[in-house]
Amino acid sequence: MSISRIPIRISVEGLGDSKGVLIRFLSPRTVDAIVRLLPIEGRAALWRSEVYFEVPLKLGVEKPRSTVKKGDLAYWPFGRAFCIFFEDMRPYTPVNLIGRITENVEIFSKTRSGLKIKVEKI
Repeated sequence: MSISRIPIRISVEGLGDSKGVLIRFLSPRTVDAIVRLLPIEGRAALWRSEVYFEVPLKLGVEKPRSTVKKGDLAYWPFGRAFCIFFEDMRPYTPVNLIGRITENVEIFSKTRSGLKIKVEKI
């Protein structure tokens, strides 16, 4: 396993699994903190083309991005949340980009508020 690219599985209750990768160089401090927490889970919240859930981290901005692309994974400092973007968009406030979805991004457009989401290393 590479220390710069960490493969993950994201499971959505009742909808299935997606695969992704956390990419350290995008936001090294943020990715390291997320990896130390894995596995993490929470209840889905929705905003526009984004699924997110709160995580027990309090981190500041790191290489903040004010636009994201379909499949991007990010940490949202303002909301202390793990974010999954299923369309290109502008987040509510800038996010720390942490990785990408590599398989099955479509399940996030079907995700509803309150569904359990789990992120784990594979």
